[in-house]
Amino acid sequence: MQLIERKNVHRTDYDVDFYVTGSNSRMMSSEIATYLTGRYVSFRIYTLSFQEYLEFKKQYTQVKDIHAELADYIRLGGFPATHLREYSQDEVYTIVRDIYNSTIFSDIVKRNQIRKIDQLERVVRYTFANVGNSFSAKSISNYLKSVNHAIDNETVYSYLEKLEKAYLLHRCSRYDLRGKEILKTQEKFYLADTALRYSVLGYTPDSVASSLENVVYLELCRRGYTVTIGKTPDGEVDFVAQKQNDRLYVQVTQEIKSEKTEKREYERLLEIRDNYPKYVSRTDEFAGGNYQGI
Repeated sequence: MQLIERKNVHRTDYDVDFYVTGSNSRMMSSEIATYLTGRYVSFRIYTLSFQEYLEFKKQYTQVKDIHAELADYIRLGGFPATHLREYSQDEVYTIVRDIYNSTIFSDIVKRNQIRKIDQLERVVRYTFANVGNSFSAKSISNYLKSVNHAIDNETVYSYLEKLEKAYLLHRCSRYDLRGKEILKTQEKFYLADTALRYSVLGYTPDSVASSLENVVYLELCRRGYTVTIGKTPDGEVDFVAQKQNDRLYVQVTQEIKSEKTEKREYERLLEIRDNYPKYVSRTDEFAGGNYQGI
């Protein structure tokens, strides 16, 4: 920061850029404009993508079969520190849990002087357990009341907002494909990394499908798309990704074992009558090609 504050730094004869990095939410939010006057560009650094994860692992450990690596990536996440050697699952989750605890207590609890930490943690656990599911602050409040932990809607909304500002959560709004407008209810939330969920809640095989959805969401964000959930008259399309005049639609499914599943996944995309690319992302083996243009 001292270098940036020097008035003559822009007069240097060297062709240089200054990068200010950090994990503190105050320095990595919109408030940064208060501290850095003049021209600057801010951008978000994500954890490793699957491609980056493979390239990273090649430098430090052995890369296995691609399907096994994808399963590990979904389960263990993309924090670089967890792939410097062959850590056990427990070791990985210990590292990630330390990152999580540091963020919760430094960037959220301490900074916002939150006293009811148990309330915040219950909201976090509910959100982590419901990755990829539509819910609202009211639905969280109602659930916690049902298990004898009363909390009002505004407090829940405030906690969700703070989790976003600390970059633990990404809010994904719904987009009405017919009405061409963003809907303000029943949003979805995705995690900054899938390992956060498992480090806090433990790993369960039945959560892989929603974690896979989380992985695809983050990949679209990395590629510069603004991502929403597409609401159709009869259901939803997992992701509508837009970037200037570019748009694409993506359905995410772990595998397709029956004609009924295939019909469900593809028909939602076939309902959309435009010429933008449409994809079904899946992890199982298939013949390739396309299904009526998808």
